[in-house]
Amino acid sequence: MTGAMTKEPLPIEQVLTADQTAILALNNEHAAELSWLEPERLSVLLGEAFYTRRIGALEAFIMCFDQDASYDSPNFFWFRERYARFVYVDRVVVAAGARGRGHARRLYEDLFDHARRGGHTIVTCEVNADPPNPASDAFHATLGFAEVGDAVIHGGKKSVRYYAKSIAA
Repeated sequence: MTGAMTKEPLPIEQVLTADQTAILALNNEHAAELSWLEPERLSVLLGEAFYTRRIGALEAFIMCFDQDASYDSPNFFWFRERYARFVYVDRVVVAAGARGRGHARRLYEDLFDHARRGGHTIVTCEVNADPPNPASDAFHATLGFAEVGDAVIHGGKKSVRYYAKSIAA
């Protein structure tokens, strides 16, 4: 034995009401990539979400909706117009000090399992094209997402690429 110890990965856990303040802070630190949220809006979104998980004391979180959600995002509407049944990744973020630990990949893998168990076969998301987010583009490509469209939103202030991944068993 070399004496080297490997740390167990932090568990993936359901987001709780008590997590909302920390989620809001982490989200709003990354508002350029995600979009700014007010506390009331976050509470509503968490209530509508199909899947919300966190890692650790909020090293990372993910929030997703399925086709039945009451959600007014133009990106969500884009997918709803094209897919009868899907899971939409609205936001996923890893705290700066926790990057490089595989948190985002683990959250997505857990989401894929959860979505399959729920009878879904497609997971969708969007990535900013302007302002660009090449790290997110590359990450989603490694997970097997393929570009399925694009749009200019928010009155021309932002452009996005739409991605989808088949998760059929």
